Amino acid sequence: MTFFFKNFLHLFIAGLACIYYRFPARQILVIGVTGTSGKTTTAHLIYEILKNAGKKVSLVSTIEAVINNTSYDTGFHVTTPSPWALQKFIRKAVDGKSKYFVLEVTSHALSQARVFGTSIDIGVVTNISHEHLDYHKTRENYRMAKAKILRGVKYSVINHDDSSFPFLVKKADGKVVTFATDSEADYTQEKLNLKPSIPGKFNLQNCLAAAAVASILKIDKDTIAKSITKFKGIAGRMEKIDAKRPFDIYIDFAHKPDALKQALLTARDETENKLIVIFGCAGLRDRLKRPMMGEIAAKLADFTILTAEDPRTEDVRDIIGQIADGSLTAGAEEENKKDKNLTGLKKGKKYFWRIADRQEAINFALRNLAQKGDLILICGKGHEKSMCYGKTEYPWNEKQAIQKAIYGKV
Repeated sequence: MTFFFKNFLHLFIAGLACIYYRFPARQILVIGVTGTSGKTTTAHLIYEILKNAGKKVSLVSTIEAVINNTSYDTGFHVTTPSPWALQKFIRKAVDGKSKYFVLEVTSHALSQARVFGTSIDIGVVTNISHEHLDYHKTRENYRMAKAKILRGVKYSVINHDDSSFPFLVKKADGKVVTFATDSEADYTQEKLNLKPSIPGKFNLQNCLAAAAVASILKIDKDTIAKSITKFKGIAGRMEKIDAKRPFDIYIDFAHKPDALKQALLTARDETENKLIVIFGCAGLRDRLKRPMMGEIAAKLADFTILTAEDPRTEDVRDIIGQIADGSLTAGAEEENKKDKNLTGLKKGKKYFWRIADRQEAINFALRNLAQKGDLILICGKGHEKSMCYGKTEYPWNEKQAIQKAIYGKV
């Protein structure tokens, strides 16, 4: 009953917001982007292509809102803003003469009707994998929530490679447009020959999704191709940090099993030496994914450091313990040494450490563990500017943490 009441309340508030701001989404072409992974990058790619094509376009994503070329902070741990904030942004975009509005949408927002009244013209689903089962309870409920973005649209843009493709096609309204890297589709690398600057096969899928949307909107192929090549990525998404060290450092927002897997596969292609990953799992969120992510890290990285990532009211040591169960299942060995004398480590053996303090985990990786030619991948926080302990958000900046590890201060 509480769940139903909350969703009804969101629906009611969304309706009021639409009335107050005079249903602004009816006066602009809205492109909605959802998916377990890749939705932020895809949304920004679409925005950049349209902008480079000379179109007046606005955007709301996890990173920021850009309304008529003015950037706004969308707050802590927020992907889809509240109904009031969203309708206000869309109204600003309309009043500022934007013709297109790119909106990143979560499964929570779709399930809770937070985007009710926002008529979406083009719906995009990048992929669907394991996530948010703490909220949706079952994978079927999660898929149903994601599929809501395809209701009432003129075009449904769907990943033909994704295992949920048959399910989504049945739920899709409008014309179905497909993209893929491993199967036949309307938009493939073979047909477009894109040259993205951002690494990784998963990013190629994001580029193809954006190219499909741009093509629907009659943007010429040359502008699409040049925009994708020019696009250097966004903050906290496989972002290389210029730390002037003999090893590479990347930060990534990956906090889901598939996203972690894709980030590690991409990182593996960037180094021939050791791959070191630092990550944790959020408290009060999907507990099932914790051992899954520990297993993925143990299989794909050489060294894993398990640490804090928004533990909230849970004990961070308990969370790390659940991740470690997966690491042990995959055959990794726990190591307790945290000094520079790591000569006892066996060649070819996978190891993991438990370091609850995230700053100390980064310090250990940069100061003691990494050698020349290695790659450190720090996952889970990305662009975020806070970390939640208890019920309080404390300032946190991944880049500043790296600086502190290197120089002893920010």
